[in-house]
Amino acid sequence: MSERNHRAAIVGTGAIADAHARAVTGADGRASLVAVADVDLGRARDFAGAWNVPAAHGGLTELLREHEVDLVHLCTPPALHAPLALECLEAGVTALVEKPATLSLAEFDALAEAERRSTAHVATVLQHRFGAGALRLRRLAEDGALGRALLATCETRWYRDEAYYAVPWRGAWESEGGGPTMGHGIHQFDLLLSVLGPWAEVTAVAARRARSVDTEDVSMAIVTFEDGALATVVNSVLSPRQTSALRFDYERATVEVEHLYGYTDDDWTLTPAPGHEDVTPLWDGGGGGARSGHRDWFAAVLDALDQGQAPPVTSQDARRTMEFIAALYASAFTGERVRAGQVTPDSPFALRMDGTGAPWKGRTT
Repeated sequence: MSERNHRAAIVGTGAIADAHARAVTGADGRASLVAVADVDLGRARDFAGAWNVPAAHGGLTELLREHEVDLVHLCTPPALHAPLALECLEAGVTALVEKPATLSLAEFDALAEAERRSTAHVATVLQHRFGAGALRLRRLAEDGALGRALLATCETRWYRDEAYYAVPWRGAWESEGGGPTMGHGIHQFDLLLSVLGPWAEVTAVAARRARSVDTEDVSMAIVTFEDGALATVVNSVLSPRQTSALRFDYERATVEVEHLYGYTDDDWTLTPAPGHEDVTPLWDGGGGGARSGHRDWFAAVLDALDQGQAPPVTSQDARRTMEFIAALYASAFTGERVRAGQVTPDSPFALRMDGTGAPWKGRTT
């Protein structure tokens, strides 16, 4: 494998940009942060100074004109992800896009089509796939060491108050694409999907219970997978005791993780089924380790690029998760079960995640 130094830039210098800067600067010389951009040029300059970046700009167009870069990390509000990623692809520059990659399934498909025409790639930042525990679980599951997957639970119970939603783009379908299903729980159920594989059907509910927003503030779903495994998914921003929790029940063991914004090996447990205690030593990772986050994800991106491959999470990977979100909203707002592939390009839920409209539209909380 031939390694080289990848020239990277960051567009959007809000809070999540620090995680991207740490990932680039912590890549052991495999990448260099050469420029940043933000619509607030003063903020871009402050960020550049804090991270010792040579250049700051007021926008992506100027940055691409002035610098030869290989990668652009898009850390802007969600509504800007697709147009900025398209601009990167047209310039032959790989776009690494914070979640959610787009506001709708249709917008995502347009982005994937642009990628097929480009020499570059687009990848969604779903970093919890890349922690040591998740990698070990997928390996054991794929090897058959755990037996068949039977059922799973996936919970994102976070707390976001009214002050959080004072930021203008938050809590609106037009600018955020959805509520905790779209912007918070996506990390956990994307990890669920990466472990259990293709989903087949979803039945869901969503509600706006407490926050003064247009989107939901809680959703719940029952999911059937192609192999018959069942799962429940909860996404909330109303939960004072915050937690992110996943539990996988296999024939030979239960594997669990509970954390908040990133896990270590110490957050995972394996409980063998009676008579299958030989599974326990297969899990042992030694404990401790780095917290799952952007650094492991970015290392995987660089590994793929050095091998001439598309970086993870690929368009195909991310589309499965985006289609799941669209199907969850479609089920919640129509009261029907929704199968994989049922949200077709002409569906209102492909064009907007709220589709035919949230049932609480026009009401106050």
